[in-house]
Amino acid sequence: MSDRSARMKPERGGEVARFSVAAAQIRQSARMGERRIAGLSLAAVAAANGVVVVALWWRAGGLHEAHGTAEVLVGLGRITGLIGAYLSLVMILLLGRIPVVDRAIGLDRLARWHRWIGHACLWLLIAHTVFITAGYTVGDRVSLWAETERLISTYPGVITATAGLVVLIGVVVSSVVIVRRRLRYETWYFVHLYAYLAIALAFSHQIATGTEFVGRTGARAYWIALYAATLGALVVFRVLAPLVRGARLRLRVERVVHEGPGVVSLEIGGVGLDRLRARAGQFFGWRFLTRDRWWEVHPFSLSAAPDGRRLRITVKDRGDFTARLARVRPGTRVLVEGPYGGFTAAARRRPRVALIAGGVGITPVRALLEEMPGGPGDIAVVYRAARADDVILRDELDVLAARRGVDLHYVVGEGARLSAEHLRALVADIAERDVYLCGPPAMIDAIRASLRAAGVGRRQIVTERFEL
Repeated sequence: MSDRSARMKPERGGEVARFSVAAAQIRQSARMGERRIAGLSLAAVAAANGVVVVALWWRAGGLHEAHGTAEVLVGLGRITGLIGAYLSLVMILLLGRIPVVDRAIGLDRLARWHRWIGHACLWLLIAHTVFITAGYTVGDRVSLWAETERLISTYPGVITATAGLVVLIGVVVSSVVIVRRRLRYETWYFVHLYAYLAIALAFSHQIATGTEFVGRTGARAYWIALYAATLGALVVFRVLAPLVRGARLRLRVERVVHEGPGVVSLEIGGVGLDRLRARAGQFFGWRFLTRDRWWEVHPFSLSAAPDGRRLRITVKDRGDFTARLARVRPGTRVLVEGPYGGFTAAARRRPRVALIAGGVGITPVRALLEEMPGGPGDIAVVYRAARADDVILRDELDVLAARRGVDLHYVVGEGARLSAEHLRALVADIAERDVYLCGPPAMIDAIRASLRAAGVGRRQIVTERFEL
């Protein structure tokens, strides 16, 4: 090869990268426009139903017919109960794996909204309980204990609704960050399933004693329809859709590869995998149909770019489920939900990027190295690990980096911090790059602060939190 050809090759690679980035920006703008329209439409539907719920309360008396403290308290109890119950359905639907909702809003935002609405729902239902009990206590002029005993013994469904509220409190508490991080994923997942039970337990109480529904056929039909539609969506998209997809794709574990101490890669093959339209950097919800764990769904990112023939994940032993994956036999059937996530090359806005990963968060970054366009020097990778043993897929990373001209940096050590100065020392022009960041939540928060201090704009940072 002549010197001129050697010089032209990196330039050509840079031109291809810039063209690919420009094309990706156009596609992303189009998708964002479509998502914005779909998101606004979904928000309008949710708001319209919220208005109908408030209208039911107002038509049944609201506060305009209240003439004393007791009636005001009861009126407030009714509206907080109605809105809390309605928000519980919205909370469930946000993570109901409904394709139009997932595409319009994105799973990251859906998860945040699900959490916020879950907390709002709980506080509204607690307020409902307090206001109703206080209102009846004042109106009946009896002690709080006597009124509580009367409500439980004489009002239909109060016992089951109370049990549902207790269950919901447990679900929300288990989702608080400080508690969530102390729970195994299996425990958290199992507790979270009780949210469905909590909502179901409250339904009969609402229909049997709700002032808005007793003797009002239209209101009852509307309220029942809301619950029926929610149940139908869950059955279709959380149960039937994965089963149909599994039957069509015929996903099976083809190979199990031990990558190192406590680290295993699973290669999953099937028929027509290109129809999944998966991208490097995305993740799926995986259900391995083994005898003891078929009921669990776990999120794992792809650790290799999908090629239409196989999907690969790489998992580190961090609990009962991940430890058992090392013993999964080839031939095991697999069901998937997804793909999910915007941690893809489509989020790229600039010709140069920096990919920063921590621990097992390297898996989607390794996949991106295969798919993301760029010439020598356009891509830099910083891999943070506490110990040398925690570095996974090192041989593959080294080969990919050498082949593509990627600047690859390993930062290993318990006390090593990726400060703004350290990041600039590793990637001198980091403030001019898009930065993809994937790893444990605490690491993401710390490095995000360092990136901002290093001059990286908020919109330049693309994150994927890796947490089981």
